[in-house]
Amino acid sequence: MDLSYDGTGFAGWAFQPDQRTVQGELESALGTLSRRLDLPRVTVAGRTDAGVHARGQVAHIDLPEELADDRLLLRRLNGLLAPDVRVRRVSRAPQGFDARFSGVSRTYRYRIADGPESVDPLRRHDTLGWPRPLDLQALRAASAGLLGLHDFAAFCRRREGATTVRTLLRLEWNRETDGVLVATVQADAFCHSMVRSLVGALLAVGEGRHPAEWPASLLASTERATAVAVAPAHGLTLEAVEYPPDDQLLARQAVTRNLRERL
Repeated sequence: MDLSYDGTGFAGWAFQPDQRTVQGELESALGTLSRRLDLPRVTVAGRTDAGVHARGQVAHIDLPEELADDRLLLRRLNGLLAPDVRVRRVSRAPQGFDARFSGVSRTYRYRIADGPESVDPLRRHDTLGWPRPLDLQALRAASAGLLGLHDFAAFCRRREGATTVRTLLRLEWNRETDGVLVATVQADAFCHSMVRSLVGALLAVGEGRHPAEWPASLLASTERATAVAVAPAHGLTLEAVEYPPDDQLLARQAVTRNLRERL
């Protein structure tokens, strides 16, 4: 399933009792269509936090044959979902596909309006309003030192048994014609709060509170850096998840599941 959602009204992706989540809404709709209470959980490419949006999220689930074969499944599923979450495409997954472990990269974008002329009230749910001007060249200079394979412990909320070693493939800043700054961040995978922490550190450089070398210097840390602020959730959108050719899906799973140690 390819899906998009406005994260404003959700307590994140992952199911939580008594909380409205994207996973909970999706599984409820699928349960209604299948008339079964024992469907497996939906597996997602990347769990998003409360308030984070997605335009290119990917998920998979094993469905009963009669539901998987329903030519009207997409229409019926969207008919049960609220307008702030849409399934854009459904298809049978190729052999070896896993939405989470088969992915080779995820791409996020973070939008910031750092001047009154670029603040659009109609984009307030997906764009951070920043009260001070940001230096685009400083943001770019600071971003360059973060690219590559590193332990991003300083920028992650550590989870038991999870690695913080990641390969940051792309971290680019551009100013759009309306004046909004957009950070494009791509990695093989992200640990918890990593994108928002990277953006938070770079904002401190962009407004002159730290030199351009500061974010990269934090990569030597084995613990989360308390000086790094986590940027607000609503400016962040998951744009795309990339997968290898079908004949490489199982091999990619093996690579992803291999826990990488600190460098």
